[in-house]
Amino acid sequence: MDVPAMGLRLEPEPGGGGSLRELRARWQAASLAAGWRFPSDWALPEVDTVCAAMLRNGSAEIPIASLARARAAAGAGLGETLTDLAALHAVTTPPGESGDLVSPDVDALPARLLRVAALAWADVAMDKLATTEVVDPLTGLPTASYLRTRLRELYRRPGHQVSDDHTLLVVSVDLSAVSGWPRLTAMILIVEALRVVFDGGESIAKLGPSTVAAAVPRDGRIAAKAVMLRRELHERLSVDDQLEPVGPPKIKLVRLPATHESACDLLQRLART
Repeated sequence: MDVPAMGLRLEPEPGGGGSLRELRARWQAASLAAGWRFPSDWALPEVDTVCAAMLRNGSAEIPIASLARARAAAGAGLGETLTDLAALHAVTTPPGESGDLVSPDVDALPARLLRVAALAWADVAMDKLATTEVVDPLTGLPTASYLRTRLRELYRRPGHQVSDDHTLLVVSVDLSAVSGWPRLTAMILIVEALRVVFDGGESIAKLGPSTVAAAVPRDGRIAAKAVMLRRELHERLSVDDQLEPVGPPKIKLVRLPATHESACDLLQRLART
């Protein structure tokens, strides 16, 4: 079905410019300048689809809806998604009479295009809200969904293998002999110990009922921190008589696989241990 050309239009640049690479570069620069928070998250396959549609016929309503869905799936907020779209509008709008380029302004977006992008983003965001908890309500620790997003940022960094500079530190404990408050207490104490040892912004998440993991740098301190963590766990879990049936926590370093998809599968397997 043909979609009427409306909303954003690409005007040819003087001198014959306007290749996909040039449009993409100008759009990215404008989006980053407008406040896009994580540069490594900006480049999605849907970005090139939008650029190609703009260069082909000046209309990109359907590809922009696809991009909005991809942004929501990747964890970008609605405001950030619309500001990114406004950046595209800015670089594809001819300069005014003064010759100044248009600045990214969500209010300047055509109403129908704004509606299409917002509804597409909301479709995915609401589905995620219905099926995924970002924070575990008992421990206050981010869930595996959060860790998957943070790992995606690492895998998108160009020119390196994630497994060369990061690893997963996994803590699991046998809670089969306890229930109720002792089980909850044990997980809270484990979380506290992890936060004490890994206090440098490492991504920590609760993978399952008795498993917690952290994406940590592979550096000269990892062995010492593992020893420190074991000591912190022992001190905390040994102070409560109700926790005596809890077995000693198991700490292991797990190598990250080559792709983000494989890393997500790994997190699922670890959650079942």
